[in-house]
Amino acid sequence: QLQLVESGGGLVQPGGSLRLSCAASGFTLDDRAIAWFRQAPGKERKGVSCISSSGGRTNYVDAVKGRFTISRDNAKNTVYLQMNSLKPEDTAVYYCAASTYQNCLGYRGGYDYWGQGTQVTVSS
Repeated sequence: QLQLVESGGGLVQPGGSLRLSCAASGFTLDDRAIAWFRQAPGKERKGVSCISSSGGRTNYVDAVKGRFTISRDNAKNTVYLQMNSLKPEDTAVYYCAASTYQNCLGYRGGYDYWGQGTQVTVSS
């Protein structure tokens, strides 16, 4: 079965940190860019960060720059999102998605595999 599985979400206080993982099974990620998206309650899903297949290029939306770091370990077929200095507005369900391309080409399309999501709640 081809799937992505996210893990690492949870409840954290403002200013805290979490590391999300996105593991693939049934296929390899090393020829695909991977992106993280998030969806807050009542809002549309939006892209957060993306990493190229080699890991050599990354990008972040302005809301998370300087706080989040995306990385990958192709040997483990896993992509990570390190989230520091978390804010209440980071509360959302976080999804990872595998692109059909090797480079990050934005968040509007081109993703053919999605995980089921992991909840991140930032609250005191």
